[in-house]
Amino acid sequence: MARPEAKIDLVELEKLCGMQCTDEEVAAFFGVSTRTIERRRTVKKFSEVMERAKAKGRISVRRSLFKLAAAGNIAAAIFLSKNLLGYRDVVNNEHSGMAGGPIQIAGRPDLSQLSDEELQQLRAITDKTLPARRS
Repeated sequence: MARPEAKIDLVELEKLCGMQCTDEEVAAFFGVSTRTIERRRTVKKFSEVMERAKAKGRISVRRSLFKLAAAGNIAAAIFLSKNLLGYRDVVNNEHSGMAGGPIQIAGRPDLSQLSDEELQQLRAITDKTLPARRS
């Protein structure tokens, strides 16, 4: 003998789906398995109730969000502008070298313009900065 069909009240189903409940939550409310909800969704009237209620729920959330944004709620306005209007945060972290040119990473100094005396002074300074040599 087959198990009797579980009773699922479509009015209650509509309320739950309007609140965007998951299949697991709907199943728990009616005391059935998630698989039962998935199988019932193949029935046209059942799936229509679920889809219509979920759509109404989304409209309700959107309406509330628009009211918040219109009342000056900055977070709601930012959310709507990013998600509906495609706005995005752009952080520009570009850097440039001298005169707007590229940054030199491992450039070598041009020593060709230095005199012999200046080169000797530079050698003396660099020798002081080098670690002591071991003999």
